This record gives sequence, structure tokens and C-alpha cells, in this order.
Amino acid sequence: MSDDVLPTGTPPSSVATGRPPSSIAVGQPSPSAATGPQSTPVAASQPSMPVPTPRPRLLVIGGSLKHVRKARELGLDVVHAQFPDEYDRGHWPHVDQALLLDYGDIDRLLPLVRALHEAYPFQAAVSLFELGLLSAARVNEALGLAGESVATVELLLDKGRMRRYLDARGISPVASAVGRSARDVREFVHAHGFPVVVKPVSESGSLGVFRIRDPADIDVVAERFRSLDGQLAAKDLSRADSFDEFLIEEFLDGPEISVETLSFDGRHVVVAVTDKECVGPGFVEIGHAQPSGCSPETLREVTQLVTDFLDAVGLRNGPGHTEVKLTSRGPRIVESHNRVGGDRINELAEIAYGIDMERYALGAGFGLVAPLTTSPEPQGAAAIRFLTPEPGRVVEVTGVDAVRADPACAGLHLDVEPGDDVPPLTWNEDKVGHVIARGATATEAIAHGRRLAAAIHIRTKPVS
Repeated sequence: MSDDVLPTGTPPSSVATGRPPSSIAVGQPSPSAATGPQSTPVAASQPSMPVPTPRPRLLVIGGSLKHVRKARELGLDVVHAQFPDEYDRGHWPHVDQALLLDYGDIDRLLPLVRALHEAYPFQAAVSLFELGLLSAARVNEALGLAGESVATVELLLDKGRMRRYLDARGISPVASAVGRSARDVREFVHAHGFPVVVKPVSESGSLGVFRIRDPADIDVVAERFRSLDGQLAAKDLSRADSFDEFLIEEFLDGPEISVETLSFDGRHVVVAVTDKECVGPGFVEIGHAQPSGCSPETLREVTQLVTDFLDAVGLRNGPGHTEVKLTSRGPRIVESHNRVGGDRINELAEIAYGIDMERYALGAGFGLVAPLTTSPEPQGAAAIRFLTPEPGRVVEVTGVDAVRADPACAGLHLDVEPGDDVPPLTWNEDKVGHVIARGATATEAIAHGRRLAAAIHIRTKPVS
């Protein structure tokens, strides 16, 4: 194991602002991470006595550059645990100390965090990224800091346990079972009928989600699920054994929404309800919109369900992203996460409601943002439309400049250029970009989003 200790110093002249933080790189750094000679951990690089700080300090685990930037803008000192290949000079102005390692490996993370905490005490660990949630909870628990309990986070991450937990309490009952084989699926179908859904017990982003409509699908889906093992990097998975078993659930009919919440000492406030458009047997989300077009009666019912759910799982503070199906039998919980929703949902909430949930997640515990007392009223509407061109090799991309200049465009991001390959759409990471549109109403924003997305032409050709 190589441990590179990088002292604080002056950045290269090409960096106009900021300075490189003190950094400890653990494991094999990527070319973009600083590297050094093979060595053992260098305790001398840390002061022997705690150093007082004029402002509160936060450990941010994983996530994107904008998260540490927002923490700094709130006036926080920032310690950042990040994968080496996802940390670069752009982080320097916002980070005081960096731990560069696989932060999902708690046995490696915790000793380094504990040593750093003794020298540079921080008040809490936070993650706004799925793969950092459990590490943040374990750090807080080990160091006696404020944060969501390990029990709550583990329950939310394990969909099978969560289903059993809710069923035992009569909350959002859904038939489910954990299986490992096609035979397990057949037994579940024998008891509950078709269609059913098979998905990983502890992943997100529509990864490995399959709908089974008839007996012919069972063996095919079981094989496709097993084939996912080894296709993704370990750092992109919640667990190394994610594809050893799967959750089997009854199919929930009806449209899907998500409920975006902020909790303050056990008091839950609904910030927004997001309408979703999902496609394919894997229910990949290709569009979102706020505010929701649901009736007031439905929104009241959903709000009560989600509030009861958050109470039941023990979520006390911070953001929540809870997916709900509006079935013919009433609303049912699909899954939930103690983080802000992905797919730019926070950006939609900023446009539609003027609320940056990430700032609340980072700063509310320090009293840097005032707690919400009631749900905000919409100030407008926003919609996102994802770009899903035909699979193949990108030949040409046109229309980008015109879309950026359109008054309805609130954001545009494109992940591909000529020469890149577009995969078949099977989960969220297969989407190649998005357009965010604003409007006076959600209907108008959705229409603008579809129009703008259609104006971006990504021409592909088959890959031989």
C-alpha cells in the first residue's frame, strides 16, 4: 500500500487561485492524483496537538466538486475523502485536508479519519453521494459525532430488509422476497402471479432492474442479472456482492413520483414532489418535472405516507429522496435514500422552489441555514429531459449552441462527442446528457424540455 503525504504549499502557476490541501493518498493513485515514493504512513505530517479553527469543520465523503464548493461557501473548513481519480486541482480552493482512497473501505478509512480528527477536529461527516452514506454514518458513530444512525442508513440501503421492516409495521405493504436463482423467482410467481420485478438488494440508478411478464422471461432475466457481476468497477457498487442475490417484488402499477424532503430533528418537511417519466423494462428515468401535477388529495396522502415512513426508519435530520408508486391500491414506497435525489433533482427544486437542498444537507447542522418550517410554495416550474440517442458510435452532434441560447434553457450537459460510443439504455448511467427547462407551469416546462432535447441531434452509426 502506498501512502503519499503531500504538504501544504503553493500551487503550480497554472492554478490561479487556492492552494493544494494537505493530502494523504492511500492505495494506487490515478495519473491525475499526486504520486510519490513507496512509504509507510507519515505521522509527522500531522501536528501533535489539536489546532484550533475559527470556523466549523466538516468531513465530506465522496460526491462531486460542487459539494465541497458549497460547503466552503457556507463558511466551513472542509476535510474531503475522495477516490484518487476523482480529485484534482479544481478541489484545492475548497478543501483543507484530503484523504484520497476507496472511502467505501471503512477499515482503511476510519483509522485515517480518526488520526486526522485528533489533529484537526471536525464536527460531523456528511455524504451527498449514495456510495458514501454508510461510510459517513460509521465515521459519525465511531467518533461520537452527530449524524444519522448506522442502523437507519443500513436499513435504507438494504431494500429486502426495508420491505420486511415496513411489512411488519403495516406501512406500504408490498409482496417481496430475496432470491438467488430462477427457481426462487418461479416460487414467488407461483405465490403472487405475474408480473414481478427483480432488482439488486442494495443498488440504485435503475441498475439491474428487470420486469418479468411471463415464464419465458424468468431464465433470461436470471442469467442477465448474474452477468452483471464483474461488469462494473467495485467503486461504482454499494457492495462487492451486489449480484449474488436479488429482490423479487410484485409489480406496482401506476405512475412513479419521488418526494424530496428535509428533516430537522425528526420534523419532516416536503420540499418538492417530482413527477417522473420512466421507460423500458428497467424503468429508466428519462424525464422529471416540478411541481407535481398530482391532485391535492393525492399529495396529502403521499405526504402522510412518506412522513410515516421516515419516522419508522428513524431518519432524524437532513435530506430524503423517497420514490413512490401511485398504484390502484394507493401509494406504495418503492425505495428511499438519506440524500438529495440524483438526476439533477436539486437543480429543479432550486428553480421551482428556490431551495438548494444540498446547502441544507451541508449547513443545517451548523446553524448556517435556517430550518424550514413549512413546505415552500412554487416560484415557477422546471423539467429535465435526458438525451437518449440510438446506440452506436457518435458521428455528429448538432444543435447545442441554439439550445443553450434558448430563453427556456436553464441548463445543458452533454457527455459524448464524435467518436464516443452510446450504449443501449439499461440504467441511468447510459444516458448521455440532459436539458433543463424552465416554465411558468410544469406542463410548459415539460414541453420546453422535450422541444429542446429534440433540437439536439446526436447522430450515431452501428459499431462493427
